[in-house]
Amino acid sequence: MNVISLTTFDLAIAALLLLVLAGVSMALSLGLEKKIIIFSGRMIAQLLFIGLVLRYLFANADGWLILLMSLVMLGAAGREVQARQKRRIRGVAGYLIGTGAMFISSFSVTLLALVVIIGVEPWYTPQYAIPLLGMLLGNTMTGISLAADRLSSQFYEQRNVIEQRLMLGQSWQEASSDIRRDCMRTGMMPIINSMAAAGIVSLPGMMTGQILGGTPPVEAVKYQILIILLIAAGTGFGVITAIWMTGRHLFDQRHRLRLDCLLGKR
Repeated sequence: MNVISLTTFDLAIAALLLLVLAGVSMALSLGLEKKIIIFSGRMIAQLLFIGLVLRYLFANADGWLILLMSLVMLGAAGREVQARQKRRIRGVAGYLIGTGAMFISSFSVTLLALVVIIGVEPWYTPQYAIPLLGMLLGNTMTGISLAADRLSSQFYEQRNVIEQRLMLGQSWQEASSDIRRDCMRTGMMPIINSMAAAGIVSLPGMMTGQILGGTPPVEAVKYQILIILLIAAGTGFGVITAIWMTGRHLFDQRHRLRLDCLLGKR
């Protein structure tokens, strides 16, 4: 089955819908028109760029190039995690916490999938490695940013409660356990909702793309199940790791809450 090629005119029609949406936003005074136009333009530029990069990588499947591309993706995801937090941790520590959590979860799960589950040879084949890592990083990034943002906000808003518990002799783990559990749930909820709705309410993107590309539906479904399971595991482990690392950083060795580590409105 041949894929129907899209022309620039076809994409322009789709882009026109966003221009109409920006106009509606302006008419309703939503204040979103600039973001709609700027971010859609940014998205188009990024995807066109990555398309050229992937075309080169597919033609030159070198392990070092794949590793470099993976680290660039990880670095960009770490920046997005930090930028999305209202009260983010000061300095390079805030960046390293999000990046480290994504590295531990997404890279390990992707490597497991490539080597053990799919068994592709070589394991760094860009056709499999880059899309898998990209989907895992994207979803893990969302979960970690939601969880970390809620954690720092809750620590600030409930600082008196936490400090009272600390004065009663509790450790930082005990004093913040309820907040950390709630933040972990917040970070994992998007992927849990996605699993609940997949196949009934929505057809996931990867499966849709494979079907449009001519892959038999059942085979596309198998890959989609694999991807969702991997994303759920990667997101869960990433959120748990990020919450533990953030909580550990915001308390000193004497179990005192260090709100001076946070940037944002006081």
